[in-house]
Amino acid sequence: MSIGLTAEATLHPLVLPARADAADADEFRELARIRNLVYREITGREEQDLTHEALLPLLRSREERTTRVWAVRVGDETVGRAVVDIPHEEGSRVAIATVELRPRVWGRGIGSAILPHIEAFARDHGRTVIQNWTEQQQGDGDRLTARTGIGSVPDDHVARFLTRHGFVLEQVYRISSLPRTAESHERAQQLLAKAQEASTGYRVLQWEIPTPAEHVDGFAWLKSRMSTDAPSAGLDADEEAWDADRLIRSEQRIVEMSQRLLVTAAQHVDTGELAGFTELGIGPDLSATTHQHDTLVLREHRGHRIGQLVKCAALLRWSDVAPESPSIITYNAEENRPMLAINEALGFTAIAYEGAWRKDLT
Repeated sequence: MSIGLTAEATLHPLVLPARADAADADEFRELARIRNLVYREITGREEQDLTHEALLPLLRSREERTTRVWAVRVGDETVGRAVVDIPHEEGSRVAIATVELRPRVWGRGIGSAILPHIEAFARDHGRTVIQNWTEQQQGDGDRLTARTGIGSVPDDHVARFLTRHGFVLEQVYRISSLPRTAESHERAQQLLAKAQEASTGYRVLQWEIPTPAEHVDGFAWLKSRMSTDAPSAGLDADEEAWDADRLIRSEQRIVEMSQRLLVTAAQHVDTGELAGFTELGIGPDLSATTHQHDTLVLREHRGHRIGQLVKCAALLRWSDVAPESPSIITYNAEENRPMLAINEALGFTAIAYEGAWRKDLT
C-alpha cells in the first residue's frame, strides 16, 4: 500500500523478487537503476554501481538483521529509495537508515516527509538511535566539523537537512583512491620489505573466498572485532557476534553477487592466531574499480607493522586477480591515523568524504 508524502510524492514498500530476472522484478530493477543513478549524480563517480543481481542479496533480510525497502515516486516516476536495517545484535538500540533521492527533487519536502515513517519503523522495533552514512557533493564553501574534531563535510543542502532534523555529525570518513601503476606496484614492494623486517613473528596467508576450513573460526573472530576495535567516535557501535556459520553465509552472499574477494591475513607464527587482515574485492567486470573492504589489526598485535604487511601483500597479489582494474578505493575514519598513514605511503589520495550521522529518538 502506498503512503502519501507530499502532494506529488508517494512511498511504496518494496516486495523483493526471488530473482533479479523474475517476471515480477520490474519494480526492483527500476529501483536498482535509480540507486546507481543517485550515486553517480551525487558523487560524479561510477564505482558504487551494482548490478541488479548484486544488489538483491544486500536488500534481503537475514539472520543478523531485518531490512525494509521503500521506493519513492513522484507521480509514476521512481526518484529514490529509503532503506532501514535493524541489526539483531543483542542489546542493539540502532536503526541504520538511508534516504536517497535524485538531486533534482531536493527541496520539495519529500525527504522531510519520509523521515517520520523511518522513525516510526525504528521505534516499532524498539530502537532509540538512527544512524546514517552519507557522501556529499564536494565544494569550496563552508564546512561542518565532526564532533571528534577531526574531519569535515560541506555544510550544504544535505548537511543542513540532516542537522535540521536532529542528526549530529559524529565522524568523517576519508574516501581515498590509488591508481594502479608500475610506480604504485614498486612502492608496495618496498613498503612490504620494510613491514617484513618489523613483523618477523608473523607470516602472510592469502585466499580467495570461501575461507579455508582451518581458518574459518579465526577469521570469524577477526570480523567480529571490526565492530569493537575500529574507531567509531560517538556512534552507537553494536558488538557483532560472528561465528563460522555467519562467515559462511556472508561469503555465500558475496558469491551470489558474482563478486571476487581476496583475503590477506597475518598469522602469529608461535600461536597460530590470525592477528590482522585486509580484503580486496571486485565485481564480474575485472576492469572496474577495486574496493578495499574491511582492514583490521587486533589491538594486542599492533606495533609490528601488520597493517602495512597485509595491505602491501594484498596489493601485490591483486595483480594476479584483476590486472586490468585501474584503481583501488578505500574508506577510513579521519581519526584512524595509523591506517591513513599506510595508505598515504602507498600513494592513496583523498577524493571525497563521507559523514557518519546520529540521531537520538525522543
